[in-house]
Amino acid sequence: MLAVLNRVGQAVLTLAAAGALVFGMLAVTPGDPAQRVLQARGITEPTPAAVAAVRAELRLDEPLPVRFGRWAGDAVRGDLGVSWRTGRPVSTEFADRLPATLRLTVAALGLAVGAALLLGTVAALGAGRWPDTLARGIALGALVVPSFVLGVVLIDVLVVRAGLGRVIADGTWATVFLPALVLALGSVAIWSRVLRTSLLEAGSATHLRVAAARGAGPVRRLLVHQLPNALAPFLTMVGLGTASLIGGAAIVESVFTWPGVGRFTVEAINGRDMPVVVGFTLVAVVAYVLASLLIDLLCAGIDPRLRSPR
Repeated sequence: MLAVLNRVGQAVLTLAAAGALVFGMLAVTPGDPAQRVLQARGITEPTPAAVAAVRAELRLDEPLPVRFGRWAGDAVRGDLGVSWRTGRPVSTEFADRLPATLRLTVAALGLAVGAALLLGTVAALGAGRWPDTLARGIALGALVVPSFVLGVVLIDVLVVRAGLGRVIADGTWATVFLPALVLALGSVAIWSRVLRTSLLEAGSATHLRVAAARGAGPVRRLLVHQLPNALAPFLTMVGLGTASLIGGAAIVESVFTWPGVGRFTVEAINGRDMPVVVGFTLVAVVAYVLASLLIDLLCAGIDPRLRSPR
């Protein structure tokens, strides 16, 4: 219980520090937020009185610590401010697009975990031989090719020339495979190599020689004895990588015109819509910290050696 409370406390402190940094991004943004809000409302040349009224509405004249406290309280309640471009609440804009992003992330996570388990186990079983070399080559290729380049190539080759899939994705399961594949490949490269290393380390244990002496074959030793001992580092990478999938979805969503939060954030960056950018950053940080906490607790449940307070 003490270890759990310690990890939860670390997560809370991390979120508090991250929130302060995210608010700092919003506070130091160049330009007058009041003018941007008025421009989003269709007032291209606002008068000084209108600017002053909006500044009072947004409470921009309050001291910075007071603004931070109010912003933090609103963020805890799910209020991320108002978009300077659309004039709608950022949380509402995100909520409208979140199902598509979650659909893409879940599909990419399933592909990444399945492919990483396959490549990692094949590489471990054939360590030092051609299966290991082939798995390493696939992982290296998936890692070095940028996701936007791979996305453009897949659209040109599979969609435009071969007629498989659609050029414009609509955010449904019917069009999720290609963007999910592109989003998953970078994670597959890292996770498969981590799993291979962990499996080989677990394979050097003494009880593996006893199992072999009792007639257990390589596959049985790998699945029954090595894999459970190698899951902790693999799950750690999966947990942290899941949060990074949400952050990395922005590029893939833009390439495949996927109607998700990431694409909306890229458009906000182009339009210098800082409340949306800051809101997305905060959501990504929260997802990363929560995923890290859950995987930390899960690994502690799998491996008793990790349960001591740190």
